[in-house]
Amino acid sequence: MMQVGVVGAGAMGSGIAQVAAQNGHQVVLSDTSDAALERSKSKLAKVMSRLVEKGRLEEADANAIQNRISYTTVLDDFSGCGLVIEAIIEDLGVKRALFRQLEGIVSPECVLATNTSSLSVAAIAASVSESKRVIGIHFFNPAPLMPLVEIVPAVQTADDLTGKMRELIERWKKVPVIAKDTPGFIVNRVARPFYGEALRLYEEGVADFATIDHAMKKEGGFKMGPFELMDFIGNDVNYAVTESVFAAFYYDPRYKPSFTQKRHAEAGWLGRKSGRGYYDYTDGASRLLSEAPDANKDPKLAGDICWRIVVMLINEAADALYMNIASREDIDLAMTKGVNYPKGLLQWADEAGIVNCVETMDRLYDEYREDRYRCSPLLRKMAREGRKFYD
Repeated sequence: MMQVGVVGAGAMGSGIAQVAAQNGHQVVLSDTSDAALERSKSKLAKVMSRLVEKGRLEEADANAIQNRISYTTVLDDFSGCGLVIEAIIEDLGVKRALFRQLEGIVSPECVLATNTSSLSVAAIAASVSESKRVIGIHFFNPAPLMPLVEIVPAVQTADDLTGKMRELIERWKKVPVIAKDTPGFIVNRVARPFYGEALRLYEEGVADFATIDHAMKKEGGFKMGPFELMDFIGNDVNYAVTESVFAAFYYDPRYKPSFTQKRHAEAGWLGRKSGRGYYDYTDGASRLLSEAPDANKDPKLAGDICWRIVVMLINEAADALYMNIASREDIDLAMTKGVNYPKGLLQWADEAGIVNCVETMDRLYDEYREDRYRCSPLLRKMAREGRKFYD
C-alpha cells in the first residue's frame, strides 16, 4: 500500500493523516513547527483513547494507527510517497512555492494534491513542470468525521487521475463528488446564500439573529441556524471565504459580503472561539446580544424567512448545474454530506415546485432590482417546459 504524505499539522492536516492511517497507509505528516507536530500527535492519542473507551476500536488497532504516522519537519521525508496532500494556509503564493519544492523531492509518479477550499487548482498545478499530476482533494473539517470529499481536477490534470482519486477516497470510506475548478467548488459556492441572505434579512430589520436561526431550524430542518453556524465556524474565517469567492467571481453581486459580518470580525467577535459573536458564549450558554433575547416564533414569519433563504440556495444550486460545475447527484450529495443540509437542494426545488422557485426569485428581483436576485436560466427554462430535476 502506497505511502501518503500530508503537509500541515493543523486540524485539517492532522485529520487527513488520521483518515489515511486508519485505512492502512503509512503516513508522513510534516510541519515547519515542532510544537504543531507534538500537538497533532497528542491529539491523535486522545482521539484513539476515546475510541477504545467507547468500544469502537481495539487497543491494538488504535496503537497500530498511531504507529503508522511519522512526524517530521523535513520535506525530504516525502521522497517515498505515492500521494502528498497539502493542507497549509490558504495563500496561493505559499502553496505554489511548496509544490515547487515537493516536485524536486517526490518521484515522477507521485500525485500532488491540494486541500484548498477555494483557490484555483490550475494556478497551483502551473507551479510544477508536470502539472498533470496535480489535483484538488478537498476534505471538510473534521476530516475523520465528515464524509464528503470534493475532488477537483485542474484543466491540466491527467484524464485518468480523477477516477483513480475517486476510487481511493471511496476506499477510505468517504463520499467523493467531482467538481469543476471554479471558485468555492460546490459547497463553498452553493452555501453562500445560507449566510449572505440571513445577514441581509437581519440588516433589513426583518428579524434578529435568534429569530432567523429559529426559522431555519424549525421550518427548514437545518441542524444549526446561519448565525449559530457562523459563530461555530468563526466570523473571520467565514467572512474571508465570502470575500474570496466574491473577488474570484469578478465581484458578482450574488456573493457580496456583509458589513455586519465584517464589523463582527473587526471587533474580534469571532464566535465560540472568542467567547462572543452573534451570541454571547462567556457564561457557557448561547445568549443573544440584542435587546430581544427570545426568538419570535410566529409561524408565518418563520416560513417567509426560511423560504427566502432556501430559494436563494436552490437558485445557486441550479446555476451550478447550469454551468456544469458538477452533476445533479453530486450537487445534492455535496450539500447533504458536506454541510448536513436536511435534503438535496435540487430535490427540494422539485418538492417546492420549480414554478414557485422562479416566481419567488422574480418577485425578489422586482422588489430590489439587484442582480443578487436574478433567477437561474436553468430554473426559468425548466419552469417553462414543466420539467423537474428528478423525474
